[in-house]
Amino acid sequence: MIELRAIPLPEGDWTYMEIVKRGDMKHLGFGILRLNASESWKLNSGNREYALLLLSGLFEIEVEGMRERIGPRKDVFSSKAYAVYVPRDSEVFVKAIYPTEIAVISAPSKGEHDVVFVGPDDVKVRVVGQLNWRRHVHDVITLEIDADMLLVGETFNPPGNWSSYPPHRHDVDNIPQESDMEEVYHFRVFPRNGFGAQFIYTDDGSVNEVIKIRDGLTVEIDKGYHPVVAAPGYEVYYLWALAGERRILIPRDDPNHAWIKALEQAVKNW
Repeated sequence: MIELRAIPLPEGDWTYMEIVKRGDMKHLGFGILRLNASESWKLNSGNREYALLLLSGLFEIEVEGMRERIGPRKDVFSSKAYAVYVPRDSEVFVKAIYPTEIAVISAPSKGEHDVVFVGPDDVKVRVVGQLNWRRHVHDVITLEIDADMLLVGETFNPPGNWSSYPPHRHDVDNIPQESDMEEVYHFRVFPRNGFGAQFIYTDDGSVNEVIKIRDGLTVEIDKGYHPVVAAPGYEVYYLWALAGERRILIPRDDPNHAWIKALEQAVKNW
């Protein structure tokens, strides 16, 4: 069996925690930044592009000669996201106004791109699925933003509901049937003592795992189908970040369960 990496947030006091380190996956890096009010943090993006997505709080950012206030956001369950796309070779200065938590996502970059500030009005909201696999998907760093690899968004599972469903994968470069995009899921649960489940499996059975979702867990997904379910009574959120050499998302549904897409249309017509 292939060992999967599911990483909980560590306890204790820390400022920046690199959760998915460079080299853990081919492209993606992922970390969490926590700042108290008036604390600051600097970043040189080097040869990588970044997405800074506000999980909670309020901060100011200076990048490429621009200064913007990002937020406020009480938490991921209370409002839509704020984010900043940062191109390569950029100096970034972040200062928290309130206690602030930021997801820091990165991938290699070779192109020249502009800084992009994303506010709640820019987030694209989709309602996906039907019945108990209905969920809300928020596209934050979209294909409309000029970038090399990154796509970023948020998914909200109501209690008891499934997402990434019917199960799909995107680990084979077979355009136009499927694109090769690795992914990271970072979970939050409301209330925090709740749980869910993350399934990851492949057609050949080399991966066949179930991971218990808890608040703060991060899961690396470089292959396989990867559906998610929330336990009854608990809302499950996950930030998803994708990166691939061809920046296009074409998932392939598990052929054993792809028929559910036809059921969705039938449900709409009831």
